[in-house]
Amino acid sequence: MNQDNQGLDFSTVIASTVHDMKNSLSALIQAHSQWLARLPEAQREGSEQGVIEHELRHLNGMLVQMLGLYKLGVNQLPICPDYHELEDFIEAQLAAQQEVLKQRDILATWRIETDNPLGFFDRELVASVVGNVLTNAIRYAGHALLISIEEQGEQLIISVNDDGPGYPERMLERQQDYVQGIDSSTGSTGLGLYFAARIAALHERDGLSGRIEIANGGALGGGLFRLYLP
Repeated sequence: MNQDNQGLDFSTVIASTVHDMKNSLSALIQAHSQWLARLPEAQREGSEQGVIEHELRHLNGMLVQMLGLYKLGVNQLPICPDYHELEDFIEAQLAAQQEVLKQRDILATWRIETDNPLGFFDRELVASVVGNVLTNAIRYAGHALLISIEEQGEQLIISVNDDGPGYPERMLERQQDYVQGIDSSTGSTGLGLYFAARIAALHERDGLSGRIEIANGGALGGGLFRLYLP
């Protein structure tokens, strides 16, 4: 037997390990929720609970990203676009973050600036992108978040804006190079933006591909993430 064929491909080993880690994390999240429900109400609302909720969600998001990128690499990440109610989609994303938003004292609002109540996209994939962006925005927001949906030409734009300090200038200048290496001051790897860009690009119609864009400003003055879907 050729020595090269004696073991599993390393990426497969990593993907399998990440899958097991995600299952363990899901069990931990469920156990934490059950334990939290048994606590007196006064003890459920401490700042520590907000940290735990946020970091558990952050870890889960990173594992989802890693599995998604592996599947992209081996062409095993199917895209299943369909029509979805935009209002229902936004409310579902905020509902998933409700406890963390409450613990962090962040007011999250949303608005839809299009007459079309439906959007055409893969709900699960786009939800994973928006969920990760929200988790990141919550980390840096002061007290406000805004999700908005609008149309521009033939594209649907989903935006997440916060009132935090915004994206570092280095990231804005190099936003076409989403894997930028670890930033020692923030711990950022750029992996989330790379994942979002890949998911956006999977959405393609009439020769137009999806994309992402980051900026500072918007209605709340902080970080502004935009997801363009054809």
